[in-house]
Amino acid sequence: MTKPLSQQPDPLGPLNKMRRIATGLLLLMALTFVLARWFEQVHPAIGFVRAFAEAALVGALADWFAVTALFRHPLGLPIPHTAIIQKNKDRIGASIAGFLEHNFMTHAVISSEFARIDFAGAAARWLAQPDNSRAVALQLAGGLPAVLRLVDDDDISNFIHARFDSVVAHVRFAPLLADMLTVLVADRRHQELFDHLLVMVAGALEKNQPFIRQKIHDNSPRWMPRAFDDKFFERLLEGLNSVLEEMKQPDSEWRTRFQESVEELVARLRSSDAYEERIAGLVRSGLQHPVFRSYVDQVWHDLRQRLLDDVACADSRIAAGLVRVIIAGSVALADDVAVRTKLNDWLRQFATDAVVQRRGTIAALVERVIRQWDGETVARKFELYVGRDLQFIRINGTVVGGLVGVLLHLVSMAL
Repeated sequence: MTKPLSQQPDPLGPLNKMRRIATGLLLLMALTFVLARWFEQVHPAIGFVRAFAEAALVGALADWFAVTALFRHPLGLPIPHTAIIQKNKDRIGASIAGFLEHNFMTHAVISSEFARIDFAGAAARWLAQPDNSRAVALQLAGGLPAVLRLVDDDDISNFIHARFDSVVAHVRFAPLLADMLTVLVADRRHQELFDHLLVMVAGALEKNQPFIRQKIHDNSPRWMPRAFDDKFFERLLEGLNSVLEEMKQPDSEWRTRFQESVEELVARLRSSDAYEERIAGLVRSGLQHPVFRSYVDQVWHDLRQRLLDDVACADSRIAAGLVRVIIAGSVALADDVAVRTKLNDWLRQFATDAVVQRRGTIAALVERVIRQWDGETVARKFELYVGRDLQFIRINGTVVGGLVGVLLHLVSMAL
């Protein structure tokens, strides 16, 4: 949980603390030098204290000047070669960007770092948790209405019809129909179709006997007695039923002719351009018919509305289905080492190439951002990150300077 701004630690706190210690040590050495110089005649040992304080004060002042000169003008005085970072921020930014580009964003470094990461395994384990998979599914389903509303109905209609036209333009329907008929002939399905047609014809004759009888009577001469029309109808119906019974026989001539006709049709479908043109023309005409186009548009409208209605429900079937798919896929991925390895290899290669190919852009971004900052901002940011260590240098310079002062005092006494 993020703390309120009032409770967050001050980033300048550690730096200011070390700065106060280093400055306090400098002032302490100055005071010690004054007191030691004042009482130096009291006892010879005080000379060592004076030598330590004097050298420590020089070292502290020198290091204070050097550290301060990096970020600003010491005491506000425009001394040459001070405020170095502020004056050279553009060159520093270019150097940092080049250093990142050629030392960190290389193919060897990036691929070595990505090789330690199990992208696929981590994703699979995370998605296998029902709460996580449901959150992802809800996000995907929740974005569906926005996508559907962005799509114009006319654009979808034109796209669908264009795809139909494109498919028709590249399909040869006659050979395709020939292949279908060949399969039917091989399984003797065409004979079943022949039997079904005979049953349909017989049923039609049986159901429409009054209609046929009336048609015969209406078309016979007026002087012809009705009994002759009935007799002709009976003989006609008897003859038709006899033919139908004959056609039902497995070895009938009608069935043989039907077999030959089907084989001939298959051969023509495979070789005749006229058949191809005629069938393709019928298909194109059907696809371009206003009724068919209106039906396709209505299907799209119905599908879109059903999707919108489903997503709006609290118990969306789309979201539930996505949850099941995501969980099943993640569990399968977690268990399949081979697939996970291949997916990781692909993801690592993709991520490495993406970073390396754009390292120039990333480095340029770093340089451009630093160039946009003013010099004081750059100096303040650098001081925030390295200033604390530089204050340690001031402290070390004070102590080391004092020790060198004592050593020089010893040497001077020996001489």
